[in-house]
Amino acid sequence: MSKPCIRLALGVALVGAGRASRSQCLDGKQAAAMQTAVNRGQLETNCPVATGQVLSREVVQPARQGPVLGGIQRAEFTVGVSGCGRRTTFVVCPDEGDGCFATAPGDS
Repeated sequence: MSKPCIRLALGVALVGAGRASRSQCLDGKQAAAMQTAVNRGQLETNCPVATGQVLSREVVQPARQGPVLGGIQRAEFTVGVSGCGRRTTFVVCPDEGDGCFATAPGDS
């Protein structure tokens, strides 16, 4: 195999590995994000039977990147919570510890 083909194959393998690890990262944090959003949604809607649904999930890049200054990638989930005739959405960003936080509620 020629050098350009080897480089291309290596590049494709690295991109594929990056996607797999992002997906695994998101999979590992989704349950905590969902539970956090549902707990907050149940509290804010005063509906103990409210349920949640993940509307989107992604790995967000840091705002600033560079050789000296770098940031931390983070998982971000948008979760819709509905019950008792009310619906709301939350953007949930599980942190690197055991906790998670929910922000930006919006009634729909």
